[in-house]
Amino acid sequence: MDNLKQQIKELIINALELEDVKPEDIADGDPLFGEGLGLDSIDALELGVALKKKFGVKFSAENADNKKHFASVDALAAYIEASGGAAS
Repeated sequence: MDNLKQQIKELIINALELEDVKPEDIADGDPLFGEGLGLDSIDALELGVALKKKFGVKFSAENADNKKHFASVDALAAYIEASGGAAS
């Protein structure tokens, strides 16, 4: 799971072009949106596309759980594992 979390952090940084952020700057349980990393809804869309490409997981606009899945690196890792997503 730690390897998966590291991959997620690197994906967030690369997909969103966060030049001043390093993987170790992102705490596993910290919020990704708002007060945490400060991502917004556009970032969520870009991140969702990147996660689909890398891990094969899908997010639906109608899914009320999306907010929960994108809450933190921990939450994304749990969702990817539960969905059977694997790094490509």
